[in-house]
Amino acid sequence: MEKVPMLAEGYERLTADLKVLRAERPKIVDAIEEARAHGDLSENAEYHAAKERQGQVEAQIADIESKVSRAQIIDPTTLSGDRIIFGATVTLLDENDEPVKYQIVGQTEADAKKGRISYNSPLAKALIGKNVEDEIEVAVPSGDKFYLVKKIEFI
Repeated sequence: MEKVPMLAEGYERLTADLKVLRAERPKIVDAIEEARAHGDLSENAEYHAAKERQGQVEAQIADIESKVSRAQIIDPTTLSGDRIIFGATVTLLDENDEPVKYQIVGQTEADAKKGRISYNSPLAKALIGKNVEDEIEVAVPSGDKFYLVKKIEFI
């Protein structure tokens, strides 16, 4: 099985989400039982909605359990080196020589607005393995972007 790299906070968020979903299970079963009591199931909207929600919750639980079981928790502060790897915080200069800063994280922690990009995003894929002063070209929907690696940190 393929490991799923993530930071400790991503792992904690996943386990918290799993706990919430597991707590919802009995409530859904109760809703199904209540809807069944209303009679004819073929035209019972509450029953069908509850069954659909049950399917969604079970699928989410299975997905999260899979990720948690394959989690490889990485602490960036224990890493070092001069190459960009998972967990690195990278300062880049864009085409206008404006600095931009990104941390390469797992899918569960990714939030571009906070400067956290998933390791399997196009930009992170282009960055991994690069050194300071390397130039990067990334194809994005708005066109090609060019960056220069200025700094690599493990914080």
